Amino acid sequence: MGQQQLLLLILAAVIVGVAITLGINMFAQNSAQANQEAVMQDVLTIASRAQAWYRRPVQMGGGGRSYANMTLANLNFPQTNANGTYALSGGNATTVQIEGTGVEDGNGDGNELEVVALITPDSVRTMTITP
Repeated sequence: MGQQQLLLLILAAVIVGVAITLGINMFAQNSAQANQEAVMQDVLTIASRAQAWYRRPVQMGGGGRSYANMTLANLNFPQTNANGTYALSGGNATTVQIEGTGVEDGNGDGNELEVVALITPDSVRTMTITP
């Protein structure tokens, strides 16, 4: 009887070990997906504020129908938050590019996920997501 109980104890330990490993892997995948969604939401928030800033007259602290001198500080959005790091590039009269870099590695290649959006006065033209 003692040998059978020992085998059952070993089997139970193996099952618990496998369950813990699977749980950790599932948590990591869900964490990366949640970070990607959070960075996407932040980029869309920046885009919405950018379009409002674009339409606001210069005398009222806006862009006066241009994205040329826009910064994240103008939009009251931090350059870095818990979700990632954000930057604006290529701002001209009609477009600006928003780049968001997350804190998670979405596909295991060693690089953090990236979300890039091209903003025009009335739309988000393209949104590229690199996990």
